[in-house]
Amino acid sequence: MSKLVLFNKPFHVLSQFTDEAGRKTLADYISIKGVYPAGRLDYDSEGLLLLTDDGQLQSLISHPKHKLRKTYWAQVEGIAQQHHCEQLKTGVQLKDGHASAISCKLIRPSNLWPRVPPIRERKTVSDSWIELSIAEGRNRQVRRMTAAVGLPTLRLVRAQIGQLSIENLGLGQSKVYTGKNANSLFNDILKGRT
Repeated sequence: MSKLVLFNKPFHVLSQFTDEAGRKTLADYISIKGVYPAGRLDYDSEGLLLLTDDGQLQSLISHPKHKLRKTYWAQVEGIAQQHHCEQLKTGVQLKDGHASAISCKLIRPSNLWPRVPPIRERKTVSDSWIELSIAEGRNRQVRRMTAAVGLPTLRLVRAQIGQLSIENLGLGQSKVYTGKNANSLFNDILKGRT
């Protein structure tokens, strides 16, 4: 019976179950045997990470050819404006090629947990939030994209993968779906392709 786990990954937790350096890993939060991350979420990023024991689903979620929409909330240094979102949607040139957002908007996230430790705050530099969606997943792509338009990312939270979100999922919490419930979620993931 297939399993799908939705996990709200905290800051400074590795997207793997072991670490020789003694850093926090998925094993500190998830005790389910036989599931593996479907894709990665950087050590210094937070939010939705999916795990499964189904190889086909793992490929669907993580392989770039499937163009699965991933939505992020980025707290950036500086005041984001609509023209920044237009630039991100048009696309920016990164060292590994052109990258563009599927969508982008200015936001003010509500009910977001405090980060531990908190981001550094500078009295002379403002910050703001944007929500952007991409269909790729290159290494540190969102951070590199926001930096390319003059808005370095201070905090990054993945809010959604396909139709699945961190809504009603507390920090460090997970939800497990099996059987028919997992199959229903598989279909929701398929709906999230671009």
